[in-house]
Amino acid sequence: MVGRASRLRQWLRRIGVRRRGKPPNYTCPTPTDDVERVRRQYQESEQRFRALLESLPKVAVQGYDRDRRVIYWNEASTTLYGYTAEEASGRRLEDLIIPDEMREDMIEAHRAWIQEGKEIPAEELELRHHSGERVPVFSHHVMLGEHTESPLMFCIDVDLSDQKRARRDLAFVTHFDALTHLPNRHAFETELEEVLENCLQRQAGLTVIYLDVDRFSEINDAMGYEQGDRLLVELARRLGQEQRLADLMSRAASDEFVMAFPGVDQQEDISRLVGKVQQTLRRPFVMEEGERRITAAMGVSLFPDNGLSARELIRNADVAKNRAKLDGPGGLQFFQQHHHDELVREQRMVEQLELAIEHRELSLHYQPQVSVVSGRIENLEALLRWQPRDSSSFVPPGEFISLAERSGLIHRLGDWVMEEVCRQQAAWRRAGFSTSRVDINLSGRQMLRPDTLARFEACLERYGLTPQDIGIELTENVLIEAAPLVLEDLRRLYHRGVRIAIDDFGTGYSSLSYLKHFPVTALKVDRAFMRDAPKQPEDRAIMEAAIFIGHRLGLEVVAEGVESAEQLSLIREMRCDLAQGYFFYRPMPAPDIQVLLGGTAGWSR
Repeated sequence: MVGRASRLRQWLRRIGVRRRGKPPNYTCPTPTDDVERVRRQYQESEQRFRALLESLPKVAVQGYDRDRRVIYWNEASTTLYGYTAEEASGRRLEDLIIPDEMREDMIEAHRAWIQEGKEIPAEELELRHHSGERVPVFSHHVMLGEHTESPLMFCIDVDLSDQKRARRDLAFVTHFDALTHLPNRHAFETELEEVLENCLQRQAGLTVIYLDVDRFSEINDAMGYEQGDRLLVELARRLGQEQRLADLMSRAASDEFVMAFPGVDQQEDISRLVGKVQQTLRRPFVMEEGERRITAAMGVSLFPDNGLSARELIRNADVAKNRAKLDGPGGLQFFQQHHHDELVREQRMVEQLELAIEHRELSLHYQPQVSVVSGRIENLEALLRWQPRDSSSFVPPGEFISLAERSGLIHRLGDWVMEEVCRQQAAWRRAGFSTSRVDINLSGRQMLRPDTLARFEACLERYGLTPQDIGIELTENVLIEAAPLVLEDLRRLYHRGVRIAIDDFGTGYSSLSYLKHFPVTALKVDRAFMRDAPKQPEDRAIMEAAIFIGHRLGLEVVAEGVESAEQLSLIREMRCDLAQGYFFYRPMPAPDIQVLLGGTAGWSR
């Protein structure tokens, strides 16, 4: 009896019941009181444990005996597996939530745990719901009363449904386009590599088509992004209808699709395939505001002629597509090696041009415009020149200006020109040369930036210049395609006295009805008409008509490209106002212009 009491006291101390000093009126508890206290503590502990299990909404706990019969089933288990505690109680676990293919392995693992002490490892599983559906869980097992005749086992399952769903969503986003549900470019490239291996084994060819919808941004702007998305979904559906099971398709970018056609390698078959794709585009698309017709630029690359890897074939089809876009809406180009070589050369030139501004390789030359009657220099046109530091010659403007427009670098170049012209004109004004205006060219790409004209006005103000000191030259195509806000700004500049000329008149849309709507003060007739006017009656008639119409509309007319006395005599007869060309002056740097303006400022021969 003494030994038992001693062991009880030791156990009580272990669980936290300590002997303390005796307070007044203390009565020594009997062993029966101690046992009752321990029993209450155990019951309270068990209640706290059950409350804890019931308070974990995402943690399902099932307790079962050595025969795997359920003795405990919390509310989270009901939520996760669909069985109530009453339905689950007394049934074997394998009859409730264990899938058939896991049944034998689970029973053997349970036996090994009880008899051999081999713990069941924690792992991710897919168990069975009451409905038969699979439930992803992370399952962990705990045994109480191990090495006894009545061990109690608890299976603790954490619901992974949200995580699995997130993984599936991530996998979808990683491999598929959310709008069209087509494979994205990365997934397409992976699939294409597998197809190419098969083509290589069979010694078969393959055709890749890269398609880019023309002016899709305008569709979004005019009709809204929702309508633009509907068009893309419909286009993807149509293109998919024309494909065979072995063919591949991807939405490579916003309005770009790339397709691969294994086994299509004969010229006749390729032509037929391209024709089918083009026919798909020709059918109108039904939109909320009515029918809409679209075109697309297409580039084609062939395996194995234009590449042996998926990445190379896609890139070369893309290169051909970009080349096709230069031909206008609906362009089609087959890849040729010189396209890629030219692209590489242009990219290097863009990089060099970016550095040219920092290295001060850019300069401005000025070409005078003279009065046809008096020969006096009236105005100057600023022309951009680029001479690389390691070269003794200039890069032709025709090469780098168009490249700057395509690459977006034209904005930096345009800002530099604007700043430099204003700086130079202010210097000439301080030197006393106050008669000549300087005109600058603004490209279509520059005018797409809404603040271009505001920057122009700010530059004038910064250098203390008036609206009459700097003029603007725009092509008629730029004016026709200009946004309403741009035209509004041009009208404001026009009323402030800024000279606005239509450059290269006659080479764009050449719709005379536009002239009465545009805020312009001058026409510059393109040099192509001037070159052939002395010998070609048609060009002479166009020149004469342009001068006549310009004068009737109150516009100043400038003839570009005057290079001979014969041409000068002709435009004098036509009463043209100003002439510009090598017959008078070549473009020259600012110091030479200053010497010229400091002399007679006139021309004579």
